[in-house]
Amino acid sequence: MNIEHLYRQVIMDHYKNPKHKGLVIDNTYMTVHLNNPSCGDEMTVQLKVVDHTIVDVRHQGTGCSICCSSASVMSVSLIDQKEDHAMNIIREFYELIKGYPFNPDILKGDAVVYQGVAQFPARIKCATLGWKAAEQALIKLKEDAIHG
Repeated sequence: MNIEHLYRQVIMDHYKNPKHKGLVIDNTYMTVHLNNPSCGDEMTVQLKVVDHTIVDVRHQGTGCSICCSSASVMSVSLIDQKEDHAMNIIREFYELIKGYPFNPDILKGDAVVYQGVAQFPARIKCATLGWKAAEQALIKLKEDAIHG
């Protein structure tokens, strides 16, 4: 079995059996909704942070398999991470998606299956939508802590 086939299987598994899918009604979560008008993807991400550690990530959205599976992978990648380390993971994911070298000590697990997306520039926004929502939630949490 070639590596691309394996990557496709991982992506389809996260698409069909997403982890941490479904939103909660709880104002202790930071919620960010983003959409990608160019292809119709929509994603809402919720982060719950306690003592600078992400204790839960929820996501709900509609879109292509790349968008929805990537949000599932993002949720698994960020849970139990300190806020600053989570930002580093997100940055490394962006490097991977653009086809640049990334740090495998920071970006681990299923996130690496999106390496091939760099060959399809139109799909980059799909793959990063959930990650961008999580990034914005972390930025808002940090701003709230500074100004709150």
